[in-house]
This record gives sequence, structure tokens and C-alpha cells, in this order.
Amino acid sequence: MKFQGFGPQAQPFFKGLAFHQTREWFEANRAIYEGDIKNPMGDLVEDLAAALAKSGSPLRGDRKASLFRLNRDVRFARDKSLYKIHQGAVMTRSGAKNDQGLLYIHVAGDECFAAAGFYHPEPAELLRLRRAIARAPKEWTRLLAGLAKKGLDLRDEGALQRLPRGFEAVADPATAAAVKRKSFVCTRPLDQARLSSPDLVKDLQIFAKDASPLLEWGWAALADER
Repeated sequence: MKFQGFGPQAQPFFKGLAFHQTREWFEANRAIYEGDIKNPMGDLVEDLAAALAKSGSPLRGDRKASLFRLNRDVRFARDKSLYKIHQGAVMTRSGAKNDQGLLYIHVAGDECFAAAGFYHPEPAELLRLRRAIARAPKEWTRLLAGLAKKGLDLRDEGALQRLPRGFEAVADPATAAAVKRKSFVCTRPLDQARLSSPDLVKDLQIFAKDASPLLEWGWAALADER
């Protein structure tokens, strides 16, 4: 294993970056970012990818394709902050960031977590996910119950106020709430003490296994052309 944990200055770096947000401050602290955050995140993704491959998971990733850039695109944004105040990385079946059905790792100055699922899918993809719920609501309910037994609930990522077009006939309140969703993502906090430990790889492997029913359900729904 290459991953030995994030460095001791990882979280303090993000707290400082949140306050300063200047190129001068970032360049003065670039070595901390590279050594305590970016390089360890690359090691983490590659070690986790190897562990998941051994367990039969289709999720893939590597240090080049999986890590998000720290620089923000501020061309059309109201918030002109130059840098994100977290490091994110994503693993998918193709290894590409825009593939649906993902495992995401988020390290910041305060909240650190792992997430899995389908985040703001494209309209055609979202329609298939909603149709899968409406077509088999009992299966959806069993899926949620299974996730709950693992301590996982779907994260609130915004929802429609009204039933989407084509689903007006859905009467069951739980099914109606589900088809109003715009994302289907579950999360688990990362233990602060494990951020600096190689054992974080195992924690993420367990999370991926616990969340796999959601991913498998969604992949099957996206493959269904009905």
C-alpha cells in the first residue's frame, strides 16, 4: 500500500485557504497541499481501486483521472473565490468523472465524508431512475431498508415541489417523494482519526460494499430502455 494517511497539515491548510483565497498564499503553501493532501489522495484512490478490483467491484480510478482540481472556474460564478476549500476524488465504472454511479471522497477543513450514488444525473438518466422507482416501488423500499441497516440514508440534494411530468398518477407518498428527487446519494462521515491512517482504505472499501446495492440498482435502471 502506498497510502499512509493525509498529512498533519491537511485540514489546517483548508482552513487557512478559506480565509486567504489568494494566489500568493496558495503558492507559499503549495508544498503542504502537494505533500499532505494531493499526493496522499492519489495514493488513496489507487490503493482503494486495487482493493475494490480484488473484491469484484467495477469502480475504477487513478491519481490522474479521479482527483478534482483545486482551482475554481469563476468565469460565470458570483462567488469569485479562486480555490475550493476541499479536495475531492471520484471513482466510477469507466474511471471518468462524468460517469453516473460514483464513489466520491471529500476531505476538507471540517466535514470529511464518502458518498456513493447518482448525483444530478442528466434528464434522460434521471427519467430512467424515476421510472424504475415507480415501476417497482416495493423494490425501492427494500433497497432503502437495506441501506438503513448499514447506517446509510439518502442525502437531501433538493427535490421538486410537484410530481414530475409523466408521474402525476403516483399516489403513494413515499414513492411520490422518491420520484421528486434530483439525486440519489448516500453518505458516511470519515472518522477524523482515520484520515492520517492507512486504515482509511479499508473504511472506504467497507463503505463501497455497503452502498453497492444503490449503485447496482441505479446501473440496472439506466440500462433499462423501457
